[in-house]
Amino acid sequence: MKLQGEARLLRIFVGESDRYGGKPLYEALVLEARRRGLAGATVFKGFMGYGAHSRIHTAKVLQLSEDLPVMVEIVDTEEKIQAFLPVLDEMVREGLVTLERVEVIRYRSR
Repeated sequence: MKLQGEARLLRIFVGESDRYGGKPLYEALVLEARRRGLAGATVFKGFMGYGAHSRIHTAKVLQLSEDLPVMVEIVDTEEKIQAFLPVLDEMVREGLVTLERVEVIRYRSR
């Protein structure tokens, strides 16, 4: 696969403890993106953050949180990302989803 030029970056902010279909939500999102043939997805785990409820989640030793922030990034064409948005409506019950234009410099698979 080759992806180059203007594309879309989809960011999904959820909690580490969020689940979907018996799996961690972040894992379910990546697996679904792969199943649908999207170009790539990466999961990032945050050390500290807060969301809509303004509750601090942190990885500090004295304040261990079992629900650290997690961000899933997915990159692909406008069409494929738009087609994936209804899937997010079903899977993400609580969180933040952002979409931005990006310029892909190089993405090639063998």
